[in-house]
Amino acid sequence: LVSGHVLLAGGINAYVSPSPSVASAEIYDPTAGTFTATGSMATSRYLHTATLLASGKVLVAGGWNTSSTALASAEVYDPTAATFATTGSMAAARFQYTATLLGTGKVLVAGGYNPGSTVLSSAELYDPTGGTFAGTGAMTTTRYIHTATMLSSGKVLVVGGAVDISGDAASIANLYDPTAGTFAATGALVTARYGHTATLLGSGQVLVAGGYTGPLSSAELYDPTGGTFTATGSMVTAREMHTATLLGSGQVLAAGGLGSGSISLSSAELFGCLTTCPAGDNCGTIPDGC
Repeated sequence: LVSGHVLLAGGINAYVSPSPSVASAEIYDPTAGTFTATGSMATSRYLHTATLLASGKVLVAGGWNTSSTALASAEVYDPTAATFATTGSMAAARFQYTATLLGTGKVLVAGGYNPGSTVLSSAELYDPTGGTFAGTGAMTTTRYIHTATMLSSGKVLVVGGAVDISGDAASIANLYDPTAGTFAATGALVTARYGHTATLLGSGQVLVAGGYTGPLSSAELYDPTGGTFTATGSMVTAREMHTATLLGSGQVLAAGGLGSGSISLSSAELFGCLTTCPAGDNCGTIPDGC
């Protein structure tokens, strides 16, 4: 949140049978190091998204619930009132999709999975002014468990994902142009993957790391100038469904996830240049890393 606090909303309680999705939410205070309850959502959900809006409110949309139903509903959390209020619903129920705040203040929702209509290529825009979703151009392929990364240009890079319920991975990447409202193909991944991470670096490049057809330890860099992906140094440990966080140092912290045999990982590693690069140089694939 704008205050520096963190909103945690929904999820699933795996230690209860049958495992119920939850509607409760909590606020983490980093100064006190404590969690406190806040207003609950109108609908329990997990595998949803939560997007910080320009207003400081948070859009929570879609997901899956205990009734094995994909959700189209959405809610907005107001940190001042500490309450959730329902807002317009998506045209398509979906989970394991992406939601990206655009420079316009709208939110791009793309792809996902709906068991009633299989894997989706459709996309929608949420307008916080009217509280409504409206259709926008579709991606060039169906996908879920993919990534969407806002580039310095304001365009959104959509990478990888599973294209069908069999778990076939995509190597196709798309660029969404908010001005035109369309997706267009860009360079293909070196390795098809889903359940990976995609992190915007200070150089303007995007680090794509790990994921599944394995799991994978490989990583690659997307260059928005040339629209191409090139292999870069691999992770020490193959991992999928992990997290990747850009640090103030310019390095990327990859942590946790699932390793070989679907074993949960507690390990973490850093991606960065092999040496201290001169000012103006970026991490690359040549021997000195600059």
